[in-house]
Amino acid sequence: MPSCSGIREEYIQCLLRSECVFINRNSVSECGRNKELAATVPSQCHLLRQSLFDCKRGLLDMRKRMRG
Repeated sequence: MPSCSGIREEYIQCLLRSECVFINRNSVSECGRNKELAATVPSQCHLLRQSLFDCKRGLLDMRKRMRG
């Protein structure tokens, strides 16, 4: 069964290098959840977040699972 841990690690590392965490000293969870702080997060992190969401949804979506 595939895991999303690689994408999760990349997303966390991207947030740690962002202006929101590195310069403004906010926590990683605050930068990931707060919409006002999301303006200081680079677009690469937003793309990784979307990829993580798609990966998690793919693990739970029964329509895309193979049978047999």
